[in-house]
Amino acid sequence: MKYGILTPLVTLGRYIQFLGSVFRSPGRARIFLSRTIAEVWDMALRSSWIVAVVSIFVGAVITVEMAFNLQHPMLPTPLIGYATRDIILLEFSSTMIALVLAGKVGGSIASELGTMRITEQIDALDVMGINSAAFIVLPKLLAGILFFPLLTILSFIVGVVGGGVAGSVSGLISAQDFMEGIQIAFNPFFVRFTLIKMACFGFVIVSISSFWGYYVRGGSLEVGRASTRGVVDSSIALLLLNLVLTLLFML
Repeated sequence: MKYGILTPLVTLGRYIQFLGSVFRSPGRARIFLSRTIAEVWDMALRSSWIVAVVSIFVGAVITVEMAFNLQHPMLPTPLIGYATRDIILLEFSSTMIALVLAGKVGGSIASELGTMRITEQIDALDVMGINSAAFIVLPKLLAGILFFPLLTILSFIVGVVGGGVAGSVSGLISAQDFMEGIQIAFNPFFVRFTLIKMACFGFVIVSISSFWGYYVRGGSLEVGRASTRGVVDSSIALLLLNLVLTLLFML
């Protein structure tokens, strides 16, 4: 695939056609299930450490910044925990973590499929009569949709804990006031909204990265370009989808 030749509409058409192939004839259920479990380990569980590391430091930074910006005699101290909770839950644990996963998981998927294409492994599956798109991509897609929301929950918990520890150690807010703040006016809908967003983000990350890797033509240089294109395009799609979903659910 020559990246500079295809127009956006043609690329979109090929992407939709690719999704049609992905959701057609996934093969034997036992093999599909085993591949899905393997993808859950490779994509979701192996990404948990970077999600936790990013979340704990960002949660700490958000708490410290909220503490400095909300220092006013008329503002109660627990408001720091309240603001930190909603920022982490509504935006950071979904959108920001999705961008991190787009770089880690998306780049890995595009490189993996691109390597399989140029080494003719995908062609071999097609020759054997196997729907290569469904056999390779659908387990990844299912793992992303089902388990990326779990990474969001992990991110939220670790981020809040990191914020509480940072606020307490720095002396900006006591642990008691912080805990009181994160319980103020809690809206369970925000949790559902965040999980829905992350499931959609998982679909976008995996499908776009797989698309660019699946149609690689050339050598190792083209694999690198496909990996970069997958990360960039999925990141842009994430930001656009985030705006659309926020308007749909919040208005």
